[in-house]
Amino acid sequence: MDPLRRLTAAQKFALARELRSRATPAERFAWSLLRNRGVLGLKFRRQHVLYGFIVDFCCLEAGIVLEVDGNAHDAEPRRGYDVARGAVLKASGFQVLRIANRDVTREQLESLLRAALKNSHFVPPLPKGEGDRG
Repeated sequence: MDPLRRLTAAQKFALARELRSRATPAERFAWSLLRNRGVLGLKFRRQHVLYGFIVDFCCLEAGIVLEVDGNAHDAEPRRGYDVARGAVLKASGFQVLRIANRDVTREQLESLLRAALKNSHFVPPLPKGEGDRG
């Protein structure tokens, strides 16, 4: 099913590292927004190996996978692969969210993530500077 399944774990991690260095402009922009808990205080990893797949962005705490999709994902074979891959990740307890390259903005990411968090039991942390230190 997945060509990555034939790779060893070390090869997958090396490929993920390479993908981080060759990110698309939309992925670089999304990462500039998501990194350092930049959106809703959620901790994201980029090009993360998860259940044998390399996902664009992943928040392990909230169980969210965020995929930034370009034109390549519109082709029929790729769309079928994405659906099958999403089903495996969903069965593993993750919500798979997709956003088109042209839609990557802070407002769109916040809206998409807020909607996903409504469907989960995860409570995002308070923004920096708010809350008690106990």
